Amino acid sequence: MSKLVFINLPVQDLPRSKEFFSALGYTFNPQFTDDNAACMIVSDIIHVMLLTHPHFSMFTPKPISDAKTSTEVLICLSCDSRGEVDATIAKALAAGGTTYKEPQDHGFMYGHGFQDPDGHIWEFMWMDPAAIQK
Repeated sequence: MSKLVFINLPVQDLPRSKEFFSALGYTFNPQFTDDNAACMIVSDIIHVMLLTHPHFSMFTPKPISDAKTSTEVLICLSCDSRGEVDATIAKALAAGGTTYKEPQDHGFMYGHGFQDPDGHIWEFMWMDPAAIQK
């Protein structure tokens, strides 16, 4: 059985975050979504829990970092093509996200990213399957 991945992110405005990620095509599992949290489905095994700051604070004794001024994590998701990378970034920008650097093109690997409304960095990358040694 595959392991499930749950990434937990604090967000200032849960409805705004849900609207932003919905504009990118993500859906939410209503069973684990309420006024304090939203379970965003990335894939069958990857989920992102968007948690209000008070709710997120219940899981850690540490203060919540301000992702707009410091970085604790970079989230990187793979794409099936360079076009999918560019389309995802375009959707994010149209929904209110911002870029933080230029796309990186290494020929066999291509990536670009955005910052969500809370400043969390999301990177999307494509790698030529022929470049992956087995």
